Amino acid sequence: MGLLAGTASFTRFTVEGELPGNAWDFIAEQIEKRSFKDIDDTLDEFSVGWVSVGDMFDSKFAYGSYSAGDYVALSMRVDERKVPGAVLKKFAAKEEARIKEEKDLRRIGRTLRLEIKERIKAELMRKSPPVPAVYDLCWNVPQGTVLFFSNGRKPLALLEELFKETFGLSLVMQVPWNTALQLVDEKTAAKLETLQPASLI
Repeated sequence: MGLLAGTASFTRFTVEGELPGNAWDFIAEQIEKRSFKDIDDTLDEFSVGWVSVGDMFDSKFAYGSYSAGDYVALSMRVDERKVPGAVLKKFAAKEEARIKEEKDLRRIGRTLRLEIKERIKAELMRKSPPVPAVYDLCWNVPQGTVLFFSNGRKPLALLEELFKETFGLSLVMQVPWNTALQLVDEKTAAKLETLQPASLI
């Protein structure tokens, strides 16, 4: 579920750092630099970048702008080639058996086994199409807050890295305590500091 879904789970971040004076021009330039690059016709194992919220194939934002008022809405697309461990084990064992029979060997040494495994993995990778995943993001630029529509550990780590690489800004995950401090005045915030945990049982 993402930004355009009826219901969604999200993680809230605060943006740390300063944008240059020409913020919107800078954002546009940086998004273009870090837009998603397709790896379908390559042997690359991994690609991550920005695409349109409405179309995972639109990395040039030809069919929909990423800006709306004070907001930037993007999707982080991640394509990754994977070879399941069981599949790799099967084909590596099959190749080992073929070599043993062909060379009349009782055993295969560790070095040769590793070479076989790496070769088989490379062959399987070439045949394996990259699996895509898309995660939506909504950034309130003046307020410096980001909603990221995933709670998964790996997507969160990828987002923090990509956001930093793209805009030179850091994302700090918000817990309810930090959010509360942002919503109240200084007097109420001081009272919050005196709160103690209590057992409700």
